[in-house]
Amino acid sequence: MSEVVRIKDVAKVYTMGEERVEAMKGVSFVVNRGEFVSIMGASGSGKSTCMNILGCLDVPSRGSYLLDGVNVGELSRDALAEVRNKKLGFVFQGFNLLARTTARENVELPLVYAQVPAAVRRVRALEALERVGLAGREGHYSSQLSGGQQQRVAIARALVNHPSIILADEPTGNLDSRTTVEIMTIFQQLNRQGITIIMVTHEPEVAEFTGRHIIFRDGLIISDTRHAAKSAEPAGEAPKS
Repeated sequence: MSEVVRIKDVAKVYTMGEERVEAMKGVSFVVNRGEFVSIMGASGSGKSTCMNILGCLDVPSRGSYLLDGVNVGELSRDALAEVRNKKLGFVFQGFNLLARTTARENVELPLVYAQVPAAVRRVRALEALERVGLAGREGHYSSQLSGGQQQRVAIARALVNHPSIILADEPTGNLDSRTTVEIMTIFQQLNRQGITIIMVTHEPEVAEFTGRHIIFRDGLIISDTRHAAKSAEPAGEAPKS
């Protein structure tokens, strides 16, 4: 199985006035293509800093981050922006959809930034919406969709550029328990199709749906375990749309 992420001896230090805060203290791990990983830890443990580095939203103070074999620390700002758009798909707790824009148009946004022709954008957006169970809802605005449906749109947007990894930051944090299971069902289906997913969550019951737990404490990894993931999808059932 090939590597998609290699984090080696990564530290991140923030200076706040005269105070020096070491958010990560020399962290190393590898994620192979096709894994479904949850990153866990209390507030201030370093998990969010790690996610920001994985998402090329921040750079290490020390150490290296290789994405698909490329050392992102050596890339220019423009090159980093291109990596974020083409190699990474983001799913956030708050959905981050544009309110006055249809589901299809929201999904098309990464393709707009990548200057993909309009006809191609439309086809790929509709395909992505179908993959998350929203075929026929492409013309709906955010206000016309439930929270779970809005998160499905966000997942479709993350998928549309065929990224190397989907990074999900507390993707079920704003959802009730039933809708949480529906969203985790979608993530598991996508993972079975070969998509690598790294998810930050503070909820152990959500992490159970992933096959690997990386647990942070005080800027260090204290546990990294693989195990059989709990199935989110009851046998014979598909997620509701």
